Amino acid sequence: MAKANVKMADIAQALGVSTVAVSKALSGQKGVSEDLRERIKKTAEEMGYRSPKVLRQVKYKSGFNIGVLICERYVGTSEAFYWKLYQELTAQAMKRECFVLLELLSEQDMRQMHMPKLVTENKADGLIIIGKPAGRYATTLRNSWSRPVLYLDFYEDDLSADAVISNGFFGMYALTNYLWECGHRKIGYIGTLGATDSIADRYFGYCKSMMVHGLTVNPAWVLDDRDLQTGLDIPIAFPEDGPTAYVCNCDYEAGRAIRELNARGIRVPEDVSIVGFDDYMYPGLCDKGITTYSANVQEMTGIAMRMMIARLSGEPGRTGLQVTDGRLVIRDTVRVIETEE
Repeated sequence: MAKANVKMADIAQALGVSTVAVSKALSGQKGVSEDLRERIKKTAEEMGYRSPKVLRQVKYKSGFNIGVLICERYVGTSEAFYWKLYQELTAQAMKRECFVLLELLSEQDMRQMHMPKLVTENKADGLIIIGKPAGRYATTLRNSWSRPVLYLDFYEDDLSADAVISNGFFGMYALTNYLWECGHRKIGYIGTLGATDSIADRYFGYCKSMMVHGLTVNPAWVLDDRDLQTGLDIPIAFPEDGPTAYVCNCDYEAGRAIRELNARGIRVPEDVSIVGFDDYMYPGLCDKGITTYSANVQEMTGIAMRMMIARLSGEPGRTGLQVTDGRLVIRDTVRVIETEE
């Protein structure tokens, strides 16, 4: 049976050789015969010996304090998906015996480039930022802090920065393709362009599908859902002569669109079809199952935590931008319409 905390002296005593001989054999140095070297290695393995280097690596793979930053403006209902990411990130950390420390970023702190307390009070070994902060705050923080920083659900211009995102471009491309397959030719988009990278990526996925199918994007059907500066919800200005379907940048906005359309006497999916993104709905917002693209939250947070721990441990691992795939989820908000094609 393997003995806990086996030392070189224990191996030397078991074989009747010197500790120096054991050290040379295990480190690959000259000074011992090949026969003795093999005997020492075999005995060390049987006794459960681990070198000081390995023990340090084991220690450093757990017990880290991982700081998590989320902007205050993202903690409302419109970004409930970020709470889901945070909860799953916490679960991933617990599996690895790490601790998660949460701090909310205020708009004022970001404008004035105040560093978070997790940094100034030296409480975190590394930081994971969920959702894009205002301006250049994330880049400034990453460049001014010597410890690892990882972006979750967004990325910056510097693609060498560690980041994990869902495949918003392909996901929205797939959703728009699905609407086309269901007979829709007049398709709009809901999401304020320029508000977040994810909204832009999903918009471009929508545009590609429209282009592939020879459809024109009507600017009057590209609708804002939030204030560009504050990120807060604004009423969706639906046009009188609207499309037969809308793709929404997230499930929350899809649910809000359904609620606002219903208030106008417009039914979903009988009159207008709606699709969302993320596969996460805030409770009580909508009573319909929304057709959506499901982001793989477990994979996103698992990759993020593995990347962070590898950085902190000084081990090789994934670096830069990592993109995770999800899947199309068909529910109740899309109607098949007849076409002449």
